[in-house]
Amino acid sequence: MFAVPDADEVRDTAAHLGFTISADEAALYTEAVAQNLALIDEFVMERLPESSPPAAFTQRSPGYRPSAAEDPLNAWMWKCHVEGAAEGLLAGRTVSLKDHIALAGSPLTFGSFVMEDFIPDFDATVVTRSLEAGATITGKNVMNGLTGGFGFGGGLGDYGRPKNPHNPAHVTGGSSSGSGAAVAAGEVDISFGGDQGGSIRIPAAWSGCYGLKPTFGLISHFGIGFGSDQSVDFTGPMARSVEDIAAALQAVAGHDGLDPRQGRAVPETVDVMSTLADGVSGLRIGILDEGFAGAQEGVSDLVHAAVAVLSDAGAKVETVSVAQHLTINRAARALQPEGSKAVFDTGFFGSFTKTHYPASLIAAVNRVWAEQPDLLLPRTKLNYLVGEISRRTYQGRVYAKAQNVRAGFAAAYDAAMAEVDVLVMPTCLLTAPEFEAPVNRLESVAESLLHANTNPAVVNTQPFNYTGHPALAVPVGKSGGLPVSMQIVGKAMDEATILRTAYAFQHSVDFASMIAVE
Repeated sequence: MFAVPDADEVRDTAAHLGFTISADEAALYTEAVAQNLALIDEFVMERLPESSPPAAFTQRSPGYRPSAAEDPLNAWMWKCHVEGAAEGLLAGRTVSLKDHIALAGSPLTFGSFVMEDFIPDFDATVVTRSLEAGATITGKNVMNGLTGGFGFGGGLGDYGRPKNPHNPAHVTGGSSSGSGAAVAAGEVDISFGGDQGGSIRIPAAWSGCYGLKPTFGLISHFGIGFGSDQSVDFTGPMARSVEDIAAALQAVAGHDGLDPRQGRAVPETVDVMSTLADGVSGLRIGILDEGFAGAQEGVSDLVHAAVAVLSDAGAKVETVSVAQHLTINRAARALQPEGSKAVFDTGFFGSFTKTHYPASLIAAVNRVWAEQPDLLLPRTKLNYLVGEISRRTYQGRVYAKAQNVRAGFAAAYDAAMAEVDVLVMPTCLLTAPEFEAPVNRLESVAESLLHANTNPAVVNTQPFNYTGHPALAVPVGKSGGLPVSMQIVGKAMDEATILRTAYAFQHSVDFASMIAVE
């Protein structure tokens, strides 16, 4: 129940909100506030039936935190065993989840000690649909989260550093860092990650597996946490084969009514499996010229070699230009501070939409934000600070402009793809860097703050979070013993063509030996 505030507290709260209550008015406001809080108390205490999301296969083992001996790559937060249907697209396949995805009965930490005691009582849509398609859920993976992480290096994080299976001295990429390591090492068949600026595709690229960021809204985001602007946040599968990526997408994609970001263009289901082996004869591939700017020589050479393989298989290849590719990230970065601050202010999972609101999760995260904000990652604090100052200075015009110019940037890529079927470029301009531990906390904070705007890994990935186009990271070989990845970008809702292109490449080369963990 509420503790009824006195007049001084009411006036202090008003001042925090930016308006003034005079001493004469304070008694009136205090009485009115008390009446309203009493009504809210009555509602909270009233026993009423509440909606709940669908649940499937609820007989589950409690699971456990694996030991270091069992988890040498530090890829796993939690191990469990949840069996799905006996038949289906994912029957016989194991699936794991980045630890921002709700799995009823298993801890959901968002990469932070402070959330360790939270056990969700519901499943995310991708969990329900994976189980219905026959998957076996085997656990949750380490991530860059609320209080930090080591996917890009640095020195701040509660659960240690996931190691790159190809060279443990190097990073895995983030934020789906544990997912990338576990998939690449063969410890799980498919892992669902999260991508706000490349966080599926970068760990896929640096760890040596496939990673799909689908068209915006195609896969429901219900039950998946976010701290970023909702309009650039995605979930998608990571796997060692195109077949597994396609099966996972087909199993979970489509409208479900619980994710308010799914617009009318989102179909009920998708079919990407039936055309997977159709080949690339006559397919038009556009090499995005701007996408190679600043790429390491070994990265550029291997991506061009991969395109040559597709050309030999019958694809028509040409170089295309999208000048906006060199400036789009300014707009994407301008969106983020006010967008993430709005999530912070509105509350986890937002408001205004008619959907299911997971009350226990909302309360748990809001409690962290209200009571322990100093635990947040410095980069997150920076976003909130910049978002607050930006809004005060421009009264919301920055966020509005960043949203309103999005269509123009998307149209620039669409114009290029009117002439070709897919665009290709390096997923990341460089291979996975070696991990360098900061010497003290101040250096760790500096690294986190500088990383916010200077990370070259996101140059080719972040644009497509902003435009919403589907993009797939495809391993194409190794440079200096570390994986190199080609990004294939397609038209909205045309994942089938992207996957068909990747499948043709995968089956045109000795893929297994090319990217194998040595």
